[in-house]
Amino acid sequence: MNKEDFNEGLLGFLDASPTPFHATENMAGMFENAGFIKLDELNTWNLEINQKYYVTRNDSSIIAFTYPGAKNYLLVGAHTDSPNLKLKPNPTIKEHGVVKFGVEPYGGILLNPWFDRDLSLAGRVSYLNAKNVIKEALIDVRKPLAIIPSLAIHLDREANNTKSINAQTDISPIIATAEEFDFDLFLKSEIEKNCDEDVVELYANELSLYDTQNASYVGLNDDFIASARLDNLLSCYVGMLAICSVDETTPMLFIASDHEEVGSASTSGAGGSFLENTLKRMFANYEDYVQMTRSSLLISADNAHAVHPNFAAKHDKEHSPKINAGVVIKVNANQRYASNSKTISRFMNVASSLGEKTQNYVTRSDMGCGSTIGPITATRLGIETLDIGLPTYAMHSIRELCGTSDAHSLYKILLAFGD
Repeated sequence: MNKEDFNEGLLGFLDASPTPFHATENMAGMFENAGFIKLDELNTWNLEINQKYYVTRNDSSIIAFTYPGAKNYLLVGAHTDSPNLKLKPNPTIKEHGVVKFGVEPYGGILLNPWFDRDLSLAGRVSYLNAKNVIKEALIDVRKPLAIIPSLAIHLDREANNTKSINAQTDISPIIATAEEFDFDLFLKSEIEKNCDEDVVELYANELSLYDTQNASYVGLNDDFIASARLDNLLSCYVGMLAICSVDETTPMLFIASDHEEVGSASTSGAGGSFLENTLKRMFANYEDYVQMTRSSLLISADNAHAVHPNFAAKHDKEHSPKINAGVVIKVNANQRYASNSKTISRFMNVASSLGEKTQNYVTRSDMGCGSTIGPITATRLGIETLDIGLPTYAMHSIRELCGTSDAHSLYKILLAFGD
């Protein structure tokens, strides 16, 4: 696939995936179209050699794998979640002539950019239908529904010097001036519009606000892609396309887990049992399972901090990745990243054979370092792991920025592992 087609597909995937639930649904559809067979964790698996399979958990995490009978797998890991504002269970606030939503920050969110954006609402809702069955529905309102207006400079003369945000009081988005707004009726209408069935009772929801501005090319020569949720749907897209591009005789597995942004400690997060359960069902014999874990490689793909041209001092100058200059290899002496000399060498060897560039990233020694699913998965399963990333500006903002070349470069490298 050429870079232009690759990036056009990426833009569509980003726009169609406002929440982890939607991203997982879209990836499942892609796997169906590529001939993968859906599995259910509740049923017995009867896997056949040289078939391709996928399975989901919590509608927000997904694993796809080929099944050639080999043990030396390439595993590619990413995550489906991104920092955002989630609705509280009782979200409606009516005061001062408007209706507002009560929200809670999810993950390490950069709050300032959420002001003055056209926001919509999407996620999962549980309800009781007319047949007395508890069902779940995905909704996406799509239209601009809410906005968090900034306080005028006249009322805060220090706003450009000291801007602190109170997560309880300052970020409630306004949605209407009509105080008769009924949230339950609104949700029922959205469910019935999407599911074409009557809702008897609403139970619970997991709904998030998102920016309605579409992903787009930016720059004099379209050097950049600007979008919400690049961290980490960018890596999800690369891993998804990679496994869809290999044949069933190539041992590859792709996993996109939820809840990375809040520590991965959940049934559908990388700290949970989803990947381990799947691998043990693929290799039911314990000796085969251990041999597979020790002969395989996990590439943990997450975004990397590109050196910001206006804040270059925030980086170690010898380890300052640039956008459109290649995939970033992440290293941390304290195992916040799982890369080691063996796994780095394997990746660099493949990249070099293709003429693809790589870059190194180490956080400044006087600054804290984030982590990824890499060390979590390596610790749980004992699989040799490499942490890599695609260089990005404005990570955890409502709108992030990446290059138009780096993701396609990673895609080509992943495919070459199977050659």
